[in-house]
Amino acid sequence: MDIVSPDGLTLWYKHRLTGDYEITYQVQVVMEGGTYDRLSDLNCFWGADDPLHPDRFFERSAWRNGEFKRYNTLDLYYVGYGGNENKTTRFREYHSEYYGKDEAKIKPLIKEYTDAAHLLKPNCWYQVRIRVVDGVTVFAMNGEELFRLPVEADKGDGYFALRLWKNHVRFTDFDVTMIE
Repeated sequence: MDIVSPDGLTLWYKHRLTGDYEITYQVQVVMEGGTYDRLSDLNCFWGADDPLHPDRFFERSAWRNGEFKRYNTLDLYYVGYGGNENKTTRFREYHSEYYGKDEAKIKPLIKEYTDAAHLLKPNCWYQVRIRVVDGVTVFAMNGEELFRLPVEADKGDGYFALRLWKNHVRFTDFDVTMIE
């Protein structure tokens, strides 16, 4: 799939994931001289839930409308790979209960990379692997584990999304495996 994102775009997997699971996909940030060929913001969410609408996650999709700040109303895990104009790769956990109360507590930084080895490279294919297994979530890129976090029971349950902002990507081989 070739995706050009002139503004914020969140591409949701429509099925809610529960229990132990693994998400894998390949993705490339395209740099071929196009208007939106920008080496930044290869992001994703997982374990996303809307506590105001626990049984109707997509109820407020029109209201969120791809506006990044409105995702602060969700509980989720987030990796921003090559964010901030490809200066940072960050892992955060969102806590919606602080929305409108304490912005600093909504999405604390868990871990960050700023070295070139953990930033985007033009036209490079990346193999992403996200796991929620036995009370731990792990994010790996090209076989390297970048982030690991213990998760409370059911905390990893929720929706997955690819999150893009003003860029051009190629996305393929998406797969979800439920782990017994």
